Amino acid sequence: MERKVPSTVSDEIELYLRTLYSLLRSTAEVQIRTLEEVHAGTHSLLHPHARDSFPDTSALIYSLLRLPECIDNVQSVILGQTASVFGQYGYAVESWQEVSARARRRRCFYNGRDTLACTIASRSDIDDVVPCLTAYQMEWNKLHFLLRKVPAELVEQAAMGSEGAFETLAERLEMPVDDLERLQLVWGGDFYQRLECIRDRETSLRVRLLGGALSEYWRATRAWWDNIEDACPELVRRPVYFVSSNPHSLVNLISGFALQKQDDLIESLRQQGDELLLTEWDEIKARSVPSNRGNFLYYILKKVQQQPGGQVWLDEQLAYEQRMGIQRIPSVHSFDIEAQVIDLARLDPGQLDPRLSDCDCDYLRRSNALVLNIDYPLGLAAYDILTKVVEQAGPVLGVYVLGKAATLNGVRGDVMIPNVVQDEHSQNTYLFQNAFSAADVAPYLVYGTVLDNQKAVSVLGTFLQNAHVMDVIYREGYTDIEMEAGPYLSGVFEMFRPERHPVNEIVNLYNIPFDLGILHYASDTPLSKGKNLGAGTLSYFGMDSTYATTLAVLRRILACEKQRVG
Repeated sequence: MERKVPSTVSDEIELYLRTLYSLLRSTAEVQIRTLEEVHAGTHSLLHPHARDSFPDTSALIYSLLRLPECIDNVQSVILGQTASVFGQYGYAVESWQEVSARARRRRCFYNGRDTLACTIASRSDIDDVVPCLTAYQMEWNKLHFLLRKVPAELVEQAAMGSEGAFETLAERLEMPVDDLERLQLVWGGDFYQRLECIRDRETSLRVRLLGGALSEYWRATRAWWDNIEDACPELVRRPVYFVSSNPHSLVNLISGFALQKQDDLIESLRQQGDELLLTEWDEIKARSVPSNRGNFLYYILKKVQQQPGGQVWLDEQLAYEQRMGIQRIPSVHSFDIEAQVIDLARLDPGQLDPRLSDCDCDYLRRSNALVLNIDYPLGLAAYDILTKVVEQAGPVLGVYVLGKAATLNGVRGDVMIPNVVQDEHSQNTYLFQNAFSAADVAPYLVYGTVLDNQKAVSVLGTFLQNAHVMDVIYREGYTDIEMEAGPYLSGVFEMFRPERHPVNEIVNLYNIPFDLGILHYASDTPLSKGKNLGAGTLSYFGMDSTYATTLAVLRRILACEKQRVG
C-alpha cells in the first residue's frame, strides 16, 4: 500500500480543537478566557508570543484586520448560519447594523451596544473566528496592563507629536517603534482614542454557537443557491464552467470597462494626488517597468470605486457588464459569497483584454455555456458550495480553483500549481491531473516564478499551524499551504463516484469526465516571518499573479468551449 503522509495536525492543535468544540456544545455563552491557555499551548506561528508579557503586535494586527472595528465595544459574539437561526434564538439581526472586517469576508451584524452576530458558512469559520477573538483579547489585555502604568500625559504628548513622545510611548509599551507605527497605520485617526479605550478597561469576550448541526450549514448553502437560481434560472438548464476566484479579475479581463475608462481613471488618480501610483503609471507608459497597463487600470478602478463618490463608478460598471452578458448576484440571506454568471455567447471579442487577442472567439456565438464564478469561500464551505452547485446546475464542464496560499519554497507573487493535495479535513491525499502547467501561466507573470508539480496541504485554519506542523509538511515535500483545495476535491470525488468521499485514504482523481484545474498565488511566506503582499511598496503588487492565473483559467475555458462547440 502506498505510504500516507504523516498527520499535519499536532497534538497541541488537536487538544485546542477538542476543547473548543466541547465548550461550544454549551447552550450558554462561553468565556474566551477559558481558551487562552490552550490557545497559547498551540505555539501558533501567527501568535508566537502568546505567553510573553510583552505585546505580540503582529498577532493583534492580524486579528484586528479580520474582526469588525466595533469589536472594541463588543462583549458577546454570537455565531449562526442564517438570519432565521439568529431569529429562533431571539436575535433580530436583520434590524441590526451590518458591519464587516477589512481582511475577511464574513457577514456580521452589530446591535450598536455590546453584541456582534457573525454568519458562518462551515466549521472552518469557527476555526477562524474563535482563535482571532482569543488572540485579540489576550493582546488587548497585555496592552491594558501596560497602559495603566503609562501617564495619560505621555499619550497626549504623543498624540500632539511632541518630540520623542512616540518613541517613549513605544518603550513603555514594550514594543519596537515600528510595531507601534504599524498599529497607528491600522487604526488611522482613531489610534490614540483606541489606546485610551484599551487603557480604561480590560476586555472579557464571550462566544456562543447557535444551531451547530450540519443540517444548518446545508440550509444556509441552499439559501445561498436559491438566491442565485432565482436571479439566473438558466443555470439549471445550460452547461456550466465553475470557477472559484474573486469578484473582479475575470470580469475585468472580458468586459473591457476599465480599459475604455483609462483617461477618466487616470484623471481621478491625479485628483487624489497619489504620487506613488502616478509615478508608476508614467513608468508604464514609458515602458521603463514591465508592469502591465491593464493590471494597473484594473487596480485603479477598484481603488476609485472605494473612494467617496465611487458608487457612480460601480453603477456604471454594473450597467456596462449587464450589456456584455455578465450578471452579478450578491449574497443576501446567508454567508457573504458573491456570484457572477457570464454568458459566453454574449461576449464581445473586441472588448477582451489584449492578452487574449490571439484567441479565436468567433465560435462563442454558437455556445450555450455559462461561467459561474464565485468569490472564493473559506475552508469547508468550498465542499458544501460545490456539491450544491453540482446538484442543482446543468452539466458541469469544468471546475477551476484560483486562490491565495502560503509558500514554503517560493516568494510572494509566485504561482504554485499542485497535482497532490493533502486535506486535513478528510485526511485524504488527493492525486489528480491538473489542467494547468507552468507554460499556461508563465507568459503572463512578469515578476514571479511559476512552480508546477507541487504538493499542497489544505489546513484547518490560519492560526492552527505551528513549527511542528511546518516541519512535517516541509519534510514530506509539501510547499503549498491553503484552505480550500482539499474540500473542493472532496466535492470533485462525489461528482463522478456514486458514494461520499472517503476518509484517510489516497484518492486517485485521474480520468475524471470533466476539466479540473487548481492555481495558487503566494501571498505569505511563513518560514520568513509571515511576509504578505500588503508589505510591498505598492499594494497592487499582487495584481501580477492574480491576473496571470486568471488569464490561464479564462484561456482554458475558451479552449475547452472551442473544442466542445467545434
